[in-house]
Amino acid sequence: MPRAKKAQKTVYYGTGRRKTSVAKVRVVPGQGKIMVNNKEVGEYFGRKVLEVMVRQPLELTGTNDKYDVIASVSGGGTSGQAGAVRHGISRALLRIADDFRTPLKRAGFLTRDPRVKERRKYGLKKARKASQFSKR
Repeated sequence: MPRAKKAQKTVYYGTGRRKTSVAKVRVVPGQGKIMVNNKEVGEYFGRKVLEVMVRQPLELTGTNDKYDVIASVSGGGTSGQAGAVRHGISRALLRIADDFRTPLKRAGFLTRDPRVKERRKYGLKKARKASQFSKR
């Protein structure tokens, strides 16, 4: 007896990064639900500002009720993770349509934010803070 084939759903992938956070994002046709690490976006981030930040690329391209987002995030803090998810969503949207590139680029969502905490150097108390100089 032949098995019935499942209908293939088109899935668009994007990897977002910010500081030390990495987000693996899948964008699937749906109703606009955003899941981050198996939780609703509002429940996961807790702050409205971060939730708005994650939704920005979808609102900018007018696709907030057409696609569901499933993101898996690791590393860094909540702010860095929200930035990584936003970057990942933007990169996934580029695979959907090339005409999204201009508005996303202008808004700065395609640029990876490379600012990472500077490492501590030997002989110093912090990355740049030295001990107080004493003449005598």
